[in-house]
Amino acid sequence: MRVLMESLKGLSSAEEFLAFFAVEYDPAVVAVKRLHILQRFHQYLRQEKIPADCGEAEALASCRALLERAYQDFVHSSALQEKVFKVLRDADGSRTVSVDSLREALSARNHKAA
Repeated sequence: MRVLMESLKGLSSAEEFLAFFAVEYDPAVVAVKRLHILQRFHQYLRQEKIPADCGEAEALASCRALLERAYQDFVHSSALQEKVFKVLRDADGSRTVSVDSLREALSARNHKAA
């Protein structure tokens, strides 16, 4: 699995990961959801815990399946529905700001500008 890990270090974009693992993808999906796909892939890798002593072919196949699964999560679903990132889980799709906090922020901003 050492060779696979070394190869992965050179990858940086979702497209590079998908190409490396030979996962077919729609560029339009990846263009909008690339970070979500990679984060979900990372989550799946943490959950599955591929044994360090498994063979290269087995590790490659496992990683490919997990990346394919991560990509498919976002083919027919939105980032808001999947809630991969903490900010989306915490916000639950909505955010409120009190009028008082807006007044304070505007007041502080006006004092700095003066």
